[in-house]
Amino acid sequence: MTGTRDKMVLEGRYELVAVPMGRGGMGEVYEGRDRRLEREVAVKFIRFPADTDEDERKTMVRRFVRESRITAELQHPGVPAVFDAGSHDGRPYLVMQRIHGVSGSDLISEQERLSVGWSAGIGAQVCSVLAAAHRASLVHRDLKPANLMLEPNGTVKVLDFGLAVALDRTDFSQITRTGHTPGTPEYMAPEQLMAGMATARSDLYALGCILYEMLTGQRLFSATTPFAVATKQANEVPGRVHAVRSDVPGELSELVGALLEKRPEDRPEDAVEVYGHLVGFTDDLEPIPGVLDPPSLPNPHRMYGAVLSRVFGSGGSPAPTREPSPVPQPAPEEGPLSGEGDPASPSERSMMKRARDEAAELVSSSRYRQASDTLREAVVEASEAFGRTDPEVVNLRVEWANVLFEGGDFRQAGPLYGRLAEDLGRAPGSDRSLVFRCRLQDATCRALAGDTAAALESLTALLADEVEAFGSDDHRPLELRRQIGLLELGAGRREEAGRTLRSLREDLVRLRGAKHPAITQIDDLLKAA
Repeated sequence: MTGTRDKMVLEGRYELVAVPMGRGGMGEVYEGRDRRLEREVAVKFIRFPADTDEDERKTMVRRFVRESRITAELQHPGVPAVFDAGSHDGRPYLVMQRIHGVSGSDLISEQERLSVGWSAGIGAQVCSVLAAAHRASLVHRDLKPANLMLEPNGTVKVLDFGLAVALDRTDFSQITRTGHTPGTPEYMAPEQLMAGMATARSDLYALGCILYEMLTGQRLFSATTPFAVATKQANEVPGRVHAVRSDVPGELSELVGALLEKRPEDRPEDAVEVYGHLVGFTDDLEPIPGVLDPPSLPNPHRMYGAVLSRVFGSGGSPAPTREPSPVPQPAPEEGPLSGEGDPASPSERSMMKRARDEAAELVSSSRYRQASDTLREAVVEASEAFGRTDPEVVNLRVEWANVLFEGGDFRQAGPLYGRLAEDLGRAPGSDRSLVFRCRLQDATCRALAGDTAAALESLTALLADEVEAFGSDDHRPLELRRQIGLLELGAGRREEAGRTLRSLREDLVRLRGAKHPAITQIDDLLKAA
């Protein structure tokens, strides 16, 4: 990067203002211009906190690159487009569409509170973005007014998908995270704060917080410290919008209350359902002086949208038809359970090694989709030649599932782990520990996809089998009990979580002593329960 007194030039192409226009905990954004295409851009760099060591920086870079690629695939008019990516001095960057407008937080500050129509209109546009993101297995995790931008033409952009989803999915069981979780406590769901879990319904909770603030001019919960705010989010019942502002329709007030339910399963099913409720309150959106273009100015975006609103209808903005979720690719049925192929067949065996090497190279560049396709083709061919439980084929299948998991495609990774566990369970002499790990990964995928009930059912069955195999005092079933308690806690099942964790604490004290560090962790969870 070269620089002048007021400008910096990145890679000879992107001319940046030397002072960032925005800075957050994980990134900073510069206003810039693409010299080659002569257009405005925003360039986002990863930002390393001062206390990060070299290993942590490498991890952050890996996450940034991975999520940048995933986010670039999320093409929606409510998401800034990604134009380019690169790295300079070890710092990856994204070149993105430059957005002009007013942030949601500034809008609320200037207007004190928004009209019913504009609150619902902004919320409905956010739901449209969330519907597309959640269908792609992306969860924002840091939705808040500051990450919404209202443009002069009336459209809303949802910002910071790339950094907000940068949790490390390579952790074997993300549902057991108890440390710091990225996000802003004022807009975080209880399951995020207590258990580090974030699903599509966590984003809906954040939307409920935003709607409450837009309609009332007040934050849902306020306190002097982030911990105090988090405690209120987890424990206090929020007031109703209608009690603060009587002109808000009762149906809208009830919708906000439903979004703010403590248990994820008690919230609306998805963003499509919420959109269907909100869009009915968006008639006759009034001008906002100084924020929106005057109505006398012809606006191509509104012209375009007006036509689209008439597709398959006579006008207006009907609730969208819910599109079917992508069907997960199951583990291939091709090939026998155990094959009779020649174990010394050089061409077939070398094919598997080539596929693994190629996939590893693709993963190193965060090209997860291509890596998955490469491994899938190899699994189909090798399964036919050697059988689905051949040791090398099993390794290939595990790598395929792991690539999907690390890339965040939990809906497709889960069935692969589940089918592998079934096949190995039927094959004589299989590695029992691998079977259990695959079952755990399958349950983890269910939890991360938002199916808490199925995840808990799978984990409970796995616990019974681990106790039978290893004994109740083995470290593996003990750790699994902690995970179950944490998942129960994140799902809002506090009584169940309390029983699970208290019982675990008694056994840990008996086995390891009252001063063992694990006891402190359990005590912290019990406080939340």
